[in-house]
Amino acid sequence: MTDTTELVSETRSFGGWYRRYRHHSQVLGCDMVFGIYLPPQAETQTVPLLWWLSGLTCTDENFMQKAGAHRVAAELGMAIICPDTSPRGTDLPGEHDSYDFGSGAGFYVDATQAPWDQHYQMYSYVTDELPDLVHNVFPLNSQEAIAGHSMGGHGALICALHHPERYQSVSAFAPVCHPINCAWGEKAFGAYLGDDRAAWKAWDASELIRSNGTTHSMLVDQGGADNFLEAGQLHPEALEAACAEAGADLTLRYQPGYDHSYFFIASFIEDHLRFHSDHLCR
Repeated sequence: MTDTTELVSETRSFGGWYRRYRHHSQVLGCDMVFGIYLPPQAETQTVPLLWWLSGLTCTDENFMQKAGAHRVAAELGMAIICPDTSPRGTDLPGEHDSYDFGSGAGFYVDATQAPWDQHYQMYSYVTDELPDLVHNVFPLNSQEAIAGHSMGGHGALICALHHPERYQSVSAFAPVCHPINCAWGEKAFGAYLGDDRAAWKAWDASELIRSNGTTHSMLVDQGGADNFLEAGQLHPEALEAACAEAGADLTLRYQPGYDHSYFFIASFIEDHLRFHSDHLCR
């Protein structure tokens, strides 16, 4: 490892290693922890990489421990990296007051408003700083894909739409598809980005696809019994309409009876890993 990357823990899993590392982020101005699963193939060769962005209240640990992804990732020879969902230890005023804003709720945007702009630069962290670090440290090749859940599904979509040259594919579970038109997004964007709602469109997947289209293949699963779908937080219909207008390649699957939990993710994660492997191996 490098002098600036500290091993926090390591666990053997399906012939590979699940490891957690701490490093100091210059972009976020705090120490951060990320998790990585390295498949057995990484001991003798470089491997492709799937970025996983988690949802509200999650850390780097939730997906690695609950999604059941290691077995298939080991078979496919795919590394998985899970960043955290917000800066940690900054203790800004109001940062810890609610589950859907501040701590655990960075929304993968670059904040422009004080005091959040001091630390809440999660988009730059996951698309610039952390990729530079991991590609210098781990046996990864140049093939990358990105996926996520809920707030992290929103993050995966906007990262892929802003960086079409980097990610071979993108997928999401119950993503926040139209954040400028839901309570979660309005709360977070208003504080992080200010009152100019036109500026929010740069961080909204449905608006980005409607304006610019995309060449990505996208796979989205949505639970039919998801309480946040019923509450109007997710708006997959907006993503579907934008993709239809733009002629984008979207596979949107409604899964009857499934909710917003990791049981839902674990039930379909194999489909997503194989979807990404097909694109990464082309």
